Amino acid sequence: MTDVLHFTDSDEANALLVREPMALLIGFALDQQVTVQKAFSGPLAIRERVGTLDAGALAAMDLEPVFRERPAIHRFPGSMARKVHALVAHVAERYDGDAGRIWRDAGSAQELDERLRALPGYGDMKVASLAAVLARRFGVAVAEPLIPSHPTLGDVDSPDALAAYQAGKRAQKAAMRAAAASRA
Repeated sequence: MTDVLHFTDSDEANALLVREPMALLIGFALDQQVTVQKAFSGPLAIRERVGTLDAGALAAMDLEPVFRERPAIHRFPGSMARKVHALVAHVAERYDGDAGRIWRDAGSAQELDERLRALPGYGDMKVASLAAVLARRFGVAVAEPLIPSHPTLGDVDSPDALAAYQAGKRAQKAAMRAAAASRA
């Protein structure tokens, strides 16, 4: 098991992602249309602004003002506040607020896959990437069969690896845009 993830420029934010399973889930929820660094810094910003990452406490709050406070937690603060609220409410209701139970209590890869897919805002890419992080960085054996063949955040084990991952992702997106343009 790792004691730090290298997803942000902040040692405190990186350590929080390891210590608090809810932080990891929120980071993945925020990981769209912003940089990895911005997304995974979000859980620390939320904790600093409201004093907790407790799923039940967050589910009882209106998170939109928290997300809109400057600097905004995400470039789409309203919609992401609603997504994170749905996520924390799900964890509070189904896992008694203990986000780590999602993978600790999963008896098989299929069960873990179902649990991850049931998380609000989680689709194929987030499930695969989170599974890779769980397997490769946290030693969660039931996540191993869910790891995709392409690079994910699960491959990031240093700041240099994050830079390489992001460069590869940019190149892949550019190639997809070029292919779409040539078909048009």
